[in-house]
Amino acid sequence: MSKKHNRSVTKALFKKEILDVIRDKKTLIMMIVVPVILYPLIFIVAMQAMVSISGSMEAHTYNIAVSGDQGDAFVKKLTDSESVDYSLNVTFYDSDFAYKEALSAEETDVFVSCETEDGKPLYRVYYLSSVTNSSYAADIVWEILGLLREDITREKIEAAGLDYEDIIEPISYEGVDTASGEQSMGSILGSILPFMLIVSLIMGTMYPAIDTTAGEKERGTLETILTLPVTNRQLIVSKFLTVAIIGIISALINLISMGGIGLYMYNLMGMTGQSGGVSLVKFVPSIIICVLAVLAFSLFISAMTMCITAFAKSFKEANNYITPFMLVVMFIGFIGFIPNVELNAQMAVIPVANICLLIKNIMLFKINYSIIALVLISNIAYAALAIMFLSKIYDSEAILFGDMKNGIQIFEKRSNIKKGGVPSTGDAWLLMAVTILLIIYAGGMISVKSVTAGTVTTQAIILLLPLCFAIYTKKDLKKTYSMKKTDALGYVGGIVLMAGAILIGLIVTAIISSIFPESAVSASAETEELMSMGFPVTLIIIAVMPAFCEELMFRGFIFSAMRNRYKISTAIIIVAAIFGIYHMSIVRFFTTGLLGAVLCYAVYKTGSILPAVIMHFLNNALSVIESYYPEQVGKVMPFLVEETVTVSDVLITALAGVVLFALGILILKHTGKKISLRD
Repeated sequence: MSKKHNRSVTKALFKKEILDVIRDKKTLIMMIVVPVILYPLIFIVAMQAMVSISGSMEAHTYNIAVSGDQGDAFVKKLTDSESVDYSLNVTFYDSDFAYKEALSAEETDVFVSCETEDGKPLYRVYYLSSVTNSSYAADIVWEILGLLREDITREKIEAAGLDYEDIIEPISYEGVDTASGEQSMGSILGSILPFMLIVSLIMGTMYPAIDTTAGEKERGTLETILTLPVTNRQLIVSKFLTVAIIGIISALINLISMGGIGLYMYNLMGMTGQSGGVSLVKFVPSIIICVLAVLAFSLFISAMTMCITAFAKSFKEANNYITPFMLVVMFIGFIGFIPNVELNAQMAVIPVANICLLIKNIMLFKINYSIIALVLISNIAYAALAIMFLSKIYDSEAILFGDMKNGIQIFEKRSNIKKGGVPSTGDAWLLMAVTILLIIYAGGMISVKSVTAGTVTTQAIILLLPLCFAIYTKKDLKKTYSMKKTDALGYVGGIVLMAGAILIGLIVTAIISSIFPESAVSASAETEELMSMGFPVTLIIIAVMPAFCEELMFRGFIFSAMRNRYKISTAIIIVAAIFGIYHMSIVRFFTTGLLGAVLCYAVYKTGSILPAVIMHFLNNALSVIESYYPEQVGKVMPFLVEETVTVSDVLITALAGVVLFALGILILKHTGKKISLRD
């Protein structure tokens, strides 16, 4: 098939997809109506409302109740107070005045008791912070009390024959802001603009992505398209270009809309003399780079939304799938509001965060072309990976047209669930999300008071939650958790493989720690806290419990679900990545990911989770023994405790790791087989 023919087919598919999307009213509303009409309308209405509320608050009459001597200095100051912005209605009561009832009924805005304590006047201001008028009136009373204090102080100082200004203000100081008007405006734009662009992009791509994937399944048109003489690549390219272009147009319209609001504010400030000499021409290079960043990010976000919605069978289901992703993206987008987060080489490759920080930097005129290139290239690379994954999805009929056996079964009626089998991938992903949230909130809150209790709670969560899922959905627990015996060769091969992985992991950890030293220090501090409880307790908490609980969850529940859905290599990679993310550390991610892959391989080859439990225990136990008995460990394995590591140490460790790794794989391949001398 010629390239010209391929292009014509892709062009025809693209035209079809773009027309289908444009006909969808929801897409047009999100792409045009919201940014062009709704955003400016919200801004203008909000601004007018704020001006109106502020004006009404200032012109209001406030009821002030006072108890005490009517000749008191404060009472005199209060009754003599004059303001064009507000008026005070002062009423005097005795000390038994039921101020709580009066405040609750909003008959009185503020009650002030005038008393004497230690020979000094004491004024207590009672108000309701939950009531706007009461809170505003309290501010007025405090302002008057401040003026009264200043008057009394002045009188006493002058009565002593001293100069008031010289006593109260012995020094003079003033701040000089050297930032230009453009930098000040850029600082504001750099915080708000990235978040707004990210939201507009994901909202702009969400509906087209759903329509071109789940929407076609629901309408039944996908089967028709796949019967035509078109390749998957042509189909995916046309769909991806459609979603990406709609997303880009939506983002650019949002950018123009926000720019219009900015120009309106600029002109308004210019008329009031508050523009500060800002030159909009200086923002042109920043805007050009911002547009490039939006283009690159739109490729990434379009590919990601399509990958997620491709798993859904209906528009409603796709909405449920995309909502958590949208919330995660928006959450990461808040990084633009966090001060002192620098865009360095490491942050430049973190999706979403890199775009936010890049736009923030260029609005502050901090332009580093190498970092800009890294951000743009990384987003394009992530988009390419997502498109490759999308092509795998469209190659799988089980994903496109399969039944709901891999959906979320936990929400089904228990009477409708068939008994037996292993968990679905939908339940596995939901389990991971719920588990991580519980660990962060429950485990994290308990860890603040007790690291031991927090760690035990975390392990209890990852043990009991999957078990509850499996029991409710009537799964075969033996299959789900790979509960079967294996021969001695399985244990030997697993231990040898783990030894090799540990040695390779040491090299990987050293490299990652040099790149992310802050993360390494944080991980070390957490370990030191756990190591302060004595060897037996530490061994149980760090080695025994994780070996049992984590294996049942990751190499049991999750791995059984993934291997039932994907090829074994894909399932191992997914579980390894999840295991790395679970440890919530950049330094630990790569090492734990490697160990997670090794443990999955052992379960796959032996058919039993028991070797993985032993392997996990030995890995964690080694770190505990090394911490408590460094001298003894140093005699056997000096490279573990040496402060300075030579190149030869690294090479020997790496070589030993590779040899043991390969030997472990070889032994595991013969698990369950009779080995002859020729083997």
